Amino acid sequence: MNNEFNIITVALLSGAFVAGLVLGAFYFIALWRTVKRLPDTQRPWRLMLGSFVVRMAVLLPGFYFVMSGHWERLIMALVGFILMRKLLTRHFGPGVAV
Repeated sequence: MNNEFNIITVALLSGAFVAGLVLGAFYFIALWRTVKRLPDTQRPWRLMLGSFVVRMAVLLPGFYFVMSGHWERLIMALVGFILMRKLLTRHFGPGVAV
């Protein structure tokens, strides 16, 4: 029974990590697209505020759902989120046109 618990724990933590990657991809790609659209909009503050609200409306419940009351899952999701930030920053870094 002890091995089952360990396998289940590893699977849940791995799932939380992958969920963090997905949430990070959504958040930072949406941010990137918003920033790219800023020069073409008449009211940039509206675009930034609307984008922020939508991104937070997805991100916060996403983390809450993944966490399910276990701080370990939240930590793994945050690690995935931060790793996705690093990967996308490297991919969409300075001089990259999308």
